Amino acid sequence: MSLNDTHPKIEAILIEGYRRMSAAEKMARVRAMSVAVQVLGLADVRRAHPDADERELALRLASRRLDAETMRRAFGWDPELEGF
Repeated sequence: MSLNDTHPKIEAILIEGYRRMSAAEKMARVRAMSVAVQVLGLADVRRAHPDADERELALRLASRRLDAETMRRAFGWDPELEGF
């Protein structure tokens, strides 16, 4: 793994820190990053669609992660027509 914008000494410290973490600590980090990605995604959807209600916001956010066919079948939402 190479973090191209990170100095090699800092990268080595990060890798060593990850190696010392327990599986639970690593999973907590992954979960926190996943939540952060969702929060940022929702903020972007809100910015692009300020008048959308909560359902529309949730559908637009979901359409960023699910394929169009699943969105149509599961939610009756066609991201190709409605947008993301």
